[in-house]
Amino acid sequence: MGAMAERVSGGPAPRERPGVPGTDGDPDDPFGTWCRPREDQGRRVSVLHLYGLVAARRGLQAHQLPLAERRALGARAMAVIWPGFETTPGSGRPDEPVEIVPPDPAWVERFQTWRARLAEHLGPVAERIDHIGSTAVPHLAAKPTIDVQVSVADLDDEGRYRSPLHAAGLQLRSRDAEHRYFPPPPERSREVHVHVCEAGSVWERRHLLFRDFLRTHPGARDAYAAVKRHAAEVWRDDRIGYTEAKSHLILDVLDRAEGWATACGWTVRWSGRTSRAGSGPAG
Repeated sequence: MGAMAERVSGGPAPRERPGVPGTDGDPDDPFGTWCRPREDQGRRVSVLHLYGLVAARRGLQAHQLPLAERRALGARAMAVIWPGFETTPGSGRPDEPVEIVPPDPAWVERFQTWRARLAEHLGPVAERIDHIGSTAVPHLAAKPTIDVQVSVADLDDEGRYRSPLHAAGLQLRSRDAEHRYFPPPPERSREVHVHVCEAGSVWERRHLLFRDFLRTHPGARDAYAAVKRHAAEVWRDDRIGYTEAKSHLILDVLDRAEGWATACGWTVRWSGRTSRAGSGPAG
């Protein structure tokens, strides 16, 4: 996350022409070449590697591929990235550039407003309502969208939460094996993203752990901010590219965070029906 005492090593720089680690593959089948090590190494083999395989055949760098081609590759890769991935017809929104803005103290208040609205509509269905993502970390630059994680007892029982979230002004955009994604409808601003996951799941724990580690490790936080700004500069027109450009560093941070959690006794803290913003040990 940057050249500093708490540096976390990342993957290939976003402007590089990344190959796929672990195989030379078939130059005539870049997607198949990408899928094989992806199955073995998971998110360490990012969509940027897929871009790079396709770009290299034409002497280009990954970010130089035409945007339409990158979007087609990203769409094809989604089912690999998120098993079970599917979208709700008619829920897409016009393409918007990635924008990273300075940290805003008002983000906490905006979360509290949404937390109250979600709690009102969901009632006991919401076992937790947490502020996650970069806007949940003080002093961290971010996209100006509040990410909220709602934990429910049974993710597959959509009937218990889909209609209440629709009544709260959200719509189901996508589902996959780990979570459901509810943004506002396309005609409204991208004010909030609500992510529904199962209580006690890996998804729930991973997002809370990442948040709390960044809250308590300023060096990691600042390095992550630097990676985000650079990714937004290179992949401004490509949200999948932007997200994938951060994946190596996020995985490295999570590796460190697991050691920290063991050392300090961090756990997912429960506090009744909804959770307090700021859960997690200090220090």
